[in-house]
Order: sequence, then C-alpha cells, then structure tokens
Amino acid sequence: MDNVAAFLRYLTAEKNYSAHTLRAYQKDLYDFSLHCFASYQIDDLTKVHYAMVRDYIVALSKKGLTARSINRKVTTLNSFYTYLSTIGAIDKHPLAQHKSLKAKKSFIVPFSEIEVDQAIRRVDRTGFAGLRDAMVLELLYTTGIRQAELIGLQVSDIDWSQNQLRVLGKRNKERLVPLLPSMVVALKSYCEQRNTIHKATTHNFLLVTDKGKKTYPSFVYRLIKLYFGRVSSKIRTSPHVLRHSFATHMLDAGADINVVKEILGHESLAATQEYTKVQLPKVQDAYRAAHPRAKK
Repeated sequence: MDNVAAFLRYLTAEKNYSAHTLRAYQKDLYDFSLHCFASYQIDDLTKVHYAMVRDYIVALSKKGLTARSINRKVTTLNSFYTYLSTIGAIDKHPLAQHKSLKAKKSFIVPFSEIEVDQAIRRVDRTGFAGLRDAMVLELLYTTGIRQAELIGLQVSDIDWSQNQLRVLGKRNKERLVPLLPSMVVALKSYCEQRNTIHKATTHNFLLVTDKGKKTYPSFVYRLIKLYFGRVSSKIRTSPHVLRHSFATHMLDAGADINVVKEILGHESLAATQEYTKVQLPKVQDAYRAAHPRAKK
C-alpha cells in the first residue's frame, strides 16, 4: 500500500486534487485491493494484470453498479497505474488496451424559470433559518456554483466593493463570479443575522445551520428537495439541477457561451456545450416553423 500512499501524495502535491476527490480515489483503490486479495491472494497491486481488472469490472456489474459508476472507478485505476508506470514501478500498464463501458448519458431536466421563482418566493424569510434557506437557493441559482463550492464559501469571499464572489472550485482553482445587486443586498441582510447566531462567529463559513455550524451536502440537498418539491413534479431535485437551470436559462436568454463557461468554472467549452442540448427541441421547432421550405 506504499504505492497507494505515494500516489495520493502525488495527487495532492502535483495535481492539487480536492480532499473530496482524494477520498474517492483512496476508496476506489482500497476496494480494488480487497478484491485482488480475496480473489487472487495478491496484496501487491504492481502484480495486477488486465484479466484481474476485467474480473473486477464484472464483479462490480453483478453488484448492480451502472456503467458510468464502473467507468469512474476504472478511471481511478488507470490514473494509479499510469503513475506507477511513470515512476518505473511496473513494466506494463494493465489497462493500456482497456476501453470504457458504453454508458447511457443522463439527461437532466432543468427547473423552469417559473418553478425557480415560485420556490424562492415560498421561503419565509422572517427568521434566520428562512433567510439562510433563501441564500442557499438564490446563490445556487444566480451564480451557478457547485454544491461543494457553496458549502466552502467564506464570509471573506464576498467582495462587497466589486459585487463579486471568490469561489474555490475543483482542484482548488479560484475564480470570480459576479453577484446581482439584489443578491448583494440580500447577503448583507443575511450576514447581519448570521453574526448573531451562537457559534457562527467562531468560524468564517458563510452558510451555517440553525446552531451556527458549517452546512454540509445532505443539508443543502434536503433544502432543495423541500422547496422545489412544493412547486415542481420533477423526479430529480438537487443542487446540480439548479446549476443546470442557471446555465440553461442564461443560454436561453442569449448569454455568450464563453461567459457561462467562465462563471461555471468549466475547464473546456465542451462541458458547457452539454447545456445547449436542452435548447435543441426549441431550435428544431423554430427551424421548422421559420424555414421557407418547411411547409413544402
């Protein structure tokens, strides 16, 4: 397991991976090592060959994991063995010829603008909890930030003079996200209330629970499910759907895709272009209705 520890240190120091990603890689490698020992009595991962990896993939499939989940785990193994190959710990990369499983692309249906407006309007802001809930919904929708980025926000990340937010994204890459004037006003009101909550003043995290502690993933997820469950019949109601809605509504309104890319913190334009697929039915309808030869 020394190689695993060295690999994780490499991801931290050289790749600047987040703690969340590192935990996922560590678990993937731990699960794979358990499989290798149980099936082949091998505790040295440098002795692995592709047949063992293929057997592991079959075992994961029998457990009911989707092709997408299996591919993610195999990506971890591929990165690990690429590292071992680079440092000369192995002579042959066991996944050199591996091809990813074909996975069905999941299509996320965004909330409509009406659903977002209704969900936010239904939040009772008379007390701190309601004010905080509103901040969660509005920050996710008006900035398009990820759930992890939202939870990690510090009060000091708000640039009041420039009306913008400093966001720490994937691989600890920092970006600046603009804030709407109305959002700035709402944040100032929230921060005043936040500072009166017990324990909230002992740390700098922006969003806190009723007891003043830092929020966490399931807490944010439950808020989205609670408020959007009242106004939407969509099966998927999550922070990511709000991020998806932000991007879709921006593009629908004519925003430059490169601007949306920068706000979302995407490394490539291809990732942002996924959101344009939602517009395709509208484009097709407009095309069929407007083209001179459509009626012939």
